[in-house]
Amino acid sequence: MGYSPERKAAFLRRMLPPEATPIRRLSLEEGISEGTLHIWRREARNKGQLLPDAEAGPEGWSSRDKFAAVLETVALNEADPAVWCRERGL
Repeated sequence: MGYSPERKAAFLRRMLPPEATPIRRLSLEEGISEGTLHIWRREARNKGQLLPDAEAGPEGWSSRDKFAAVLETVALNEADPAVWCRERGL
């Protein structure tokens, strides 16, 4: 069964903070296999999107996730990183 890019993007957004829905719960709620959701998250990460594991706070982020966060915020002015963090529940 194929999913539209918009539908995939909606699932990936649910994995982002502040909602940060764990893959297991998202799989049960939406009826999509955990494997498929892991693949989508891995593909998004490989494109540079920040998608850390929902269970891990920033202390548990991988080096790749931390680097993606730096890349997302490097061009922000002084006030914008605070907004960025609040939007992600950090």
